[in-house]
Amino acid sequence: MKTRKLGSSDLEISEISLGSWLTYGVGVEAESARACLEEAFAQGINFIDTANVYGQGAAESFLGEALHGRPRQSYVLATKVYFPMGPNDRGLSRGQIEKQLDASLRRLRTDYVDLYQCHRYDRETPLEETMETLTRAIEQGKTRYIGFSEWPAEQIQAAIDMTGVARFVSSQPQYSLLWREPEKEVIPLCAANGISQIVWSPLGQGVLSGKYDPDQPPPSNSRAASEEMGGWMDRLMQPDVLRAVQKLKPIANEAGLTLPQFALAWVLREPNVASAIIGASRPEQVRENAGASGVIIDTQLFMRAEQIIDEVLGRVEA
Repeated sequence: MKTRKLGSSDLEISEISLGSWLTYGVGVEAESARACLEEAFAQGINFIDTANVYGQGAAESFLGEALHGRPRQSYVLATKVYFPMGPNDRGLSRGQIEKQLDASLRRLRTDYVDLYQCHRYDRETPLEETMETLTRAIEQGKTRYIGFSEWPAEQIQAAIDMTGVARFVSSQPQYSLLWREPEKEVIPLCAANGISQIVWSPLGQGVLSGKYDPDQPPPSNSRAASEEMGGWMDRLMQPDVLRAVQKLKPIANEAGLTLPQFALAWVLREPNVASAIIGASRPEQVRENAGASGVIIDTQLFMRAEQIIDEVLGRVEA
């Protein structure tokens, strides 16, 4: 497993990381989740990503229990804050960040996280208040570094321009062959300012695994068929998208990779990407995805794949 430096921090994180959105503590049984976590460590994955809102604390609680007893310096732990945790608990105000960070640390059974991320931008709280509170959290030793997820370029620039506050080291956007929006503004801005991307949904919530047949219902054990995990996939489960993904399989074969490995390698071709977060319900998925780290692929294969996807998504003329 190769590692990459996370922005301007001193953290070296694995190119493939393990996430817990819609899975651990929610859609995946604890025994399977623990097996995935153990396999991740066995594969050299050292970066674990979660959020307070995942399962309303359930994902953090699972990780707190599963990681208990493992040397704290042996893994890099990240969580997030913003989304509602109760009727009056949401956003990035001073009170909310302080309250939610302390609650996350209790569930995770740790004194600190390595990375604390603003899960979205809070337009109801002054940016100065948010940044000052995050800076204080670093000074108090509750987090080592700070990041954000899905912030608009304008707000990222505003945070960069502030003085006397801690600097962001990471951005967590959705990014994959099926969603390339960050390439327009976010990646160039971050690359110029010591901020790395930690990508979520690099496999399009499993669509880029190629397991979904456009002419058949999704497999019963798949994310798309799960009531807990499949509710965000409508845009990706369109028949024309699924047919385009099937056309990528021969290209992946040419590269000597499975389709999930090829899709992850495509994300990692971008130098500003430090890690691609995978979601797994079985250890063999973790093992397969970890095989995408460090591979070298002819850029012509990537270009052919991009053309197939671009045509179906209407980014270029068919």
